[in-house]
Amino acid sequence: MQLRLTTCLSVLAVASAAWLPAALAQNGTAPAPQAPAAPQSPAPTPSAPAETAAPFPPVDPANFTATSPTKQTVEEFLKAYWGYDTSRLWQVQAILSTPAPGVSHVIVLVKGTGGSAKEQQTAQLSFFTLPDGKFLVAPEALLPFGSKPFQAYREILQAGASGPSQGGTSKALEIVEFSDFECPHCKEAQPTIATLLADYPSVHFVYQDFPLTQIHTEAFKASTHGYCVAKAGGNEAFFKFSDALFETQAGLAGATADATLKDAETKAGQDPVKIAACAATPAAKDAIDASLALGAKVGVNSTPTLFINGRGLPAVGIPYPMLQKIIEFQAQLDGVPLPPAPPAPAPKPAPSLR
Repeated sequence: MQLRLTTCLSVLAVASAAWLPAALAQNGTAPAPQAPAAPQSPAPTPSAPAETAAPFPPVDPANFTATSPTKQTVEEFLKAYWGYDTSRLWQVQAILSTPAPGVSHVIVLVKGTGGSAKEQQTAQLSFFTLPDGKFLVAPEALLPFGSKPFQAYREILQAGASGPSQGGTSKALEIVEFSDFECPHCKEAQPTIATLLADYPSVHFVYQDFPLTQIHTEAFKASTHGYCVAKAGGNEAFFKFSDALFETQAGLAGATADATLKDAETKAGQDPVKIAACAATPAAKDAIDASLALGAKVGVNSTPTLFINGRGLPAVGIPYPMLQKIIEFQAQLDGVPLPPAPPAPAPKPAPSLR
């Protein structure tokens, strides 16, 4: 029997905003190098600017004993994760061989250049890469690794994500959401997704069911009903159903669950009797099982989770401007032309008291 731990808040949301999971961060921090004391005399001339301190201590070549991964691969991996954040500095400090054949220990120093003094402290990140070079291991984390760490998941989702879709038709920039109709955080994520689709109309968005049956008793049934609404009425009917069901999510429980589903189906222009008959078929169950299997294949164990060209992120808990940066950076990495989203409207000036 396979044990799958599930939660209605993506574990990625618990990860640090650094966008390597918090599991990679050590409890302690390395002391930031201090700038040399300014000389007392003679005073520096205007043509001789004061010497600035290096952001990190020097790298010791003796700490690079592993043949794989190369320092370049680690740098490209970190750029893929962190490159959207221009305030972040890092340095690959060591790539060490281990007693386990093909397993290497990577140590990275990282710090921010703005914000609070705490954010400017130097933190040490530590992880192990596996012999195939495709994954890294850290406490409570198994993550894609490599110079293009999201590419494999991107290809899996482009081929397998066949749920209801909206937005652009090209999969050059694709956002896939794994969601659960009974999950409160999934409901919370819907306005963000609507804003994304308005700001980036060329994005191809796909909804994939990931009902957390261990904690949500009506989620699988709701997913089969959604599948049948999409089968009968297409994408437009599905998203009307989805919007209505999330809006009345509190009723998707116990004695009111069936009435809540029927109401959402009616709002989507569908016949609840026909949808219920379809939802009871093996084909409906098989479709949801296939969506669950797809999510498991790309590491989903919680909802709501978004994949932006294979890059997994929580759909809640990220400030929207940061999410925009990540989307636009990922598009740039993948060579996808993407006009930037319109800036947020400036606040209106306060009315004059005169």
